[in-house]
Amino acid sequence: MKDFDTIQVTILATSDIHGHLMPIRYVDNEATDYGLLKLATRIDQTRQEKEHVLVIDNGDLLQGTPFAYYHACLDQSTSHPIVDIMNQIRLDAFIPGNHEFNYGLRFINRAWGQSDYPWLSANVLSQETNEPYFGCPYRIFTLPGGAKMGLLGLTTSYIPHWEQPANISGLLFDSVVSAAKKWVPYLKQNEGADIIIVSYHGGFERDILTGEPNEEQTGENEGWRLCHEVEGIDVLLTGHQHQRIEGVRIGNTLVVQPGYQGACLAQVDLSLQRDGHGAWFLMDSHARLQEAQEMQADPALVARIQSCENNTQSWLDQPLCEVRGEMLVIDHMKARLEEHPLIELINLIQMEASNAEISCTSLFDNLAPGFGPQVSMREVTANYPFPNTLKVLRLSGRDIREALEWTAAYFDCTDDGTIIVNPSYLYPKPQHYNYDMWEGIEYVINVSRPIGSRIEELRYKRQPIDPEGEFEVVMNHYRASGGGNYRMFRDKPIVREVTVDMTEMIAEYLTKQGLVHARANGNWKVYS
Repeated sequence: MKDFDTIQVTILATSDIHGHLMPIRYVDNEATDYGLLKLATRIDQTRQEKEHVLVIDNGDLLQGTPFAYYHACLDQSTSHPIVDIMNQIRLDAFIPGNHEFNYGLRFINRAWGQSDYPWLSANVLSQETNEPYFGCPYRIFTLPGGAKMGLLGLTTSYIPHWEQPANISGLLFDSVVSAAKKWVPYLKQNEGADIIIVSYHGGFERDILTGEPNEEQTGENEGWRLCHEVEGIDVLLTGHQHQRIEGVRIGNTLVVQPGYQGACLAQVDLSLQRDGHGAWFLMDSHARLQEAQEMQADPALVARIQSCENNTQSWLDQPLCEVRGEMLVIDHMKARLEEHPLIELINLIQMEASNAEISCTSLFDNLAPGFGPQVSMREVTANYPFPNTLKVLRLSGRDIREALEWTAAYFDCTDDGTIIVNPSYLYPKPQHYNYDMWEGIEYVINVSRPIGSRIEELRYKRQPIDPEGEFEVVMNHYRASGGGNYRMFRDKPIVREVTVDMTEMIAEYLTKQGLVHARANGNWKVYS
């Protein structure tokens, strides 16, 4: 057999980097085992070792760290350093994720315009033309001997349920399955693609091993359907759920997912062979995940972004105020079982900014450190990592009770009465941000009772809340849109909006106060 009758191709995929370039934690600048600049070292090595290498990023790249926020919102005059790094890596394609839209289309268009690589998404459409917004939704790679690989990009279609309408004005989000059913055959029949790779910023609505549903079937994740309903997908690169999936096969499709924050690099190795009629086919495929902790950050790329990093660090070190009393989060579970001063403070800031008497917010993850005696921007961004703004909704007392019942589902109870996190909030990815804590009302959660009937003693101004009464409630825009399956909030009247980013709002409040006291009024309780 002649050499050109077989071809070896390697695909390297990243996903859900969320702004983590440097291998550090911004809350304290301690070193970490993850970061894109670590993966860049392995990408460069692989390109030197192998002849045919494709590098793909699967979205949620440009949001998630203070570094990403600073260069999205505060320094818009220079080229975006994360895009610049991807240009240096020689990225072959980028699939926008849901968090790319957090900063609006002006930001997206700027980042897209600075990219030396195509942005691919077959189901993000222009409302005006009904065509893919980012232009051609696929890329064809022609290999020696004439073999063709088609790469199709897809983005979770659930974005309108989370994102502020202004940020996605003029866009339509088609079903990824519908888009794939259109474009996969097109790639084969019209472009002559021998191999089909789909890079999908989305995950799986079913357990990939058992096929059992693992979440509500909303369309947020449709990876299982893609594998079973769209014929001809050889490799499916996935993300969004922050899982590590190392070469599982669903039907005839090889599936990978490389975690998040640059902790892993997915490597897919393909062997293509030409048959007796001259047609190419996939003879073999396998995949593995390479851990970033085994790599060193690329020193040339570190030097390239050092000035941008220095600017970010200077901004983070800006002092804001002093705190009297204990506002550090020592035990994150305890902070969700007993009202923590940090949560009360954020709720009070939301209420003051919006002139609403009721507020809800979350302790977004288990990394939030709380506030120490001296607060800087570093602590603000560590505790509030999302670019949220606020909306005030007009809700009925019945809506409030329904929302509290839904938030109470975050907890589960063991046989001995110990309160734990409901496993559905931990898998396929942690969703601590979907447990809300409220201010301006009094309520009790009894975890020993069945989900849907856990709320006791719900009161407003010391009186039982009127189911038919109307109340103005402030919350972040993600929650106000029904994000986290808070369906009772969808399409409710928006009384007013506060369009200032919460990070800026918190910083402004703390600066104005100069001194804040750690207090919690204990207006809610959780027990079993």
